[in-house]
Amino acid sequence: MSELTDYQNDLSQAVSARQRWLEKAEVVKLKDKLRAFQTAYNSLYSLFLRKGLIKEDPYKGDAKAGEMRIPDGSPFSETDSGEQVSIRLSNFDTQLDFLVNFYNFNVDFLSLDRIKLIVSLVRYIDWLHLATNSESPMTMAVSSLITRVRGGGSDPVATNVLNGVLVTLTKLTTAIMGDLKVFTDFNREAYKLELRNAMGGNIPPNKTPSVADIKRAFAAAHAGKHFYAELAEEILKEDYTPEGPALREKILKSLGLAKDDAKPAKPEVSLKPLLIEGIQAIGSVAATLTQIGEKFDENETIFENQKVSFWDKVKRVVDQMLNKEPDPIIYEVEYAAAEGNQRAPAKERVNFNRLREDMERKARNLAIAGARGNLPKLEAMPEEQLSTFLERAIKEIRILHRVLGGLDDFFKNNVAKDDRSKVKGIKPELATIKNAFLKANEKFLEYSTAKEEEAQFKRLGIDSVD
Repeated sequence: MSELTDYQNDLSQAVSARQRWLEKAEVVKLKDKLRAFQTAYNSLYSLFLRKGLIKEDPYKGDAKAGEMRIPDGSPFSETDSGEQVSIRLSNFDTQLDFLVNFYNFNVDFLSLDRIKLIVSLVRYIDWLHLATNSESPMTMAVSSLITRVRGGGSDPVATNVLNGVLVTLTKLTTAIMGDLKVFTDFNREAYKLELRNAMGGNIPPNKTPSVADIKRAFAAAHAGKHFYAELAEEILKEDYTPEGPALREKILKSLGLAKDDAKPAKPEVSLKPLLIEGIQAIGSVAATLTQIGEKFDENETIFENQKVSFWDKVKRVVDQMLNKEPDPIIYEVEYAAAEGNQRAPAKERVNFNRLREDMERKARNLAIAGARGNLPKLEAMPEEQLSTFLERAIKEIRILHRVLGGLDDFFKNNVAKDDRSKVKGIKPELATIKNAFLKANEKFLEYSTAKEEEAQFKRLGIDSVD
């Protein structure tokens, strides 16, 4: 039995040292992450309110909490969905506020029962698996609200805010669960130490105890305290089975102090690859712009020839001989209204000559930027310069895409009927350009979200959520 006594002494020292380390290094980090989680959720909750997707709970200010409670997660009827979702999301916001601002964050207070409560609250909505067919009624409801906010891209600002918040909630959920597991593992061993201490004066030294024996001994030493039978069973395996020595050694090793100076410095994660991927994506449209330019030159010739008189042709020849600048070719192009837009289609006067010059310039610049051989140069550029270039390129190509689409429709609708079969359409090329700038924009948004998240955690004094 001396071996078990030695283990109990070692365990007591390890538990005490581990508790001091948790109090000093981990409790504040956990609270900061929970505060960041509450801030991110509050942003989402406020967005739902602004969009009119939920209603503010009139009794929210009257809610009082003596102990944290998990909001109702039971199914609700479609008839009651609007009211139930509003009330429950408001209650969730209240409980998160109580957790962050009124909970007593120290190791003794964070018992196994309270840790379980925090886990249930953080996972009340499954941020890692948002889906409209989720088995969780509230996860399904929130997923539907998110879909409505995105609404076909009609409000890009709200969508960007939404995407950033969801990334933050996902990462924080994973990080908080990891931290809570550290506290849970500690609490289990600290509780088992209490069980062992209670057994010392109540279990005969030569008897192999049962779970019932341990329960009676624990009740005598800690009246009214919850008894975890599964942890008592673990003690029996660790102390009275052949694999016990290995299990005890593993426990002591798991309670070893995590010394910050023993950890290798975490390498700083560069966000440049996201920007470079975006630049290469937008750079892929260079060849497509050249193809469109060639088609438009032919279409422009067809369109202009049908309205040019004999004397106009003579004038052009004379102007060329005198090296005079040709008269500008202006087309009035009409754009279809944006999806969901009730306004009339927009019109714009397009200078064809300038457009062609702009297309050629952009094609040259994008071909250089997107070339694989240019990768070392991109990697050597400052992150801010890459970000500025990508953001500007996305904006310019998005505008150009609209102009090219309008001009494509112009040629098709305005040439003589006999010549319409000669007009070359650019729908496939337009689709290629759209896919390219959407992919580039996706990478830029991913970069922007990561930068904002990084800044937010720095403000909170958190180095990482990994």
